[in-house]
Amino acid sequence: MKGCSFRFLNSTICSMIDNIKKTLIIFSLLFCALYSSFAQAPKFKALVLTERGGGHEGFVAAALEWLNNYAKEQQFEITVINRADSINEAYLSQYKVFIQLNFPPYTWSREAENAFIKYIEEGRGGWVGFHHATLLGEFDGYKMWDWFSQFMGGIRFKNYIAKRATATVHVEDKSHPVMQGLPDSFSIPDDEWYTFDKNPRPNVKVLANVDENSYQPPSDIKMGDHPVIWMNEKMKARNVYFLMGHHANLLGSVEFKKMFANAILWAAGTTK
Repeated sequence: MKGCSFRFLNSTICSMIDNIKKTLIIFSLLFCALYSSFAQAPKFKALVLTERGGGHEGFVAAALEWLNNYAKEQQFEITVINRADSINEAYLSQYKVFIQLNFPPYTWSREAENAFIKYIEEGRGGWVGFHHATLLGEFDGYKMWDWFSQFMGGIRFKNYIAKRATATVHVEDKSHPVMQGLPDSFSIPDDEWYTFDKNPRPNVKVLANVDENSYQPPSDIKMGDHPVIWMNEKMKARNVYFLMGHHANLLGSVEFKKMFANAILWAAGTTK
């Protein structure tokens, strides 16, 4: 009887140990699945509105390649669209940041315009705009989008340096998150510098300006005081506009990539 009891007890203990092992394995698998799911979830989603082809294709292609790599590094997700047709309030609600990568302020539907206005005025997300976003005026049969003009400081496009020029940019506010980690001045290569009918400075906060006397090759197309990076503090959305954005060589600039990276994280609200 004693031997029988011992065998029964031993069998019971072995069964209990097996059950514990199975339970631990199940918990381990569940933990790994949950951890994997959590680790893969993007920190935020960014919508990239861009135009393909034409004179800006080189910059856009290079910028998208950089964006894809930076998104993986910083664990956020990007969606790229080439038309504004799909934009409405529900669509924009998915995104923490709207990156207007060389898309002009026209060809938008009325629904898209209204959704974007709410997004910016009500601070539903952040905005980072480049270059072609200030092509404000009557172009391709479209009227000027007056709201967007006010958003950009009440300006209208006037002229540009068609052959491109390398120039020195001076930082005006090094304390702003978009400009952190940058030197006081740096060179921006091969850009198509826009001029406007008026200076946006009275209506926006300027973060940097371009030294027009540094243009190489020299150009007579000048504004005098020439802001090139600014934000509109009247809007609830974090927003910043970069005049640069014409040539792929920009993505060879350490300073440009630093500003771009800073702007995305700041607009998303991940930095103060």
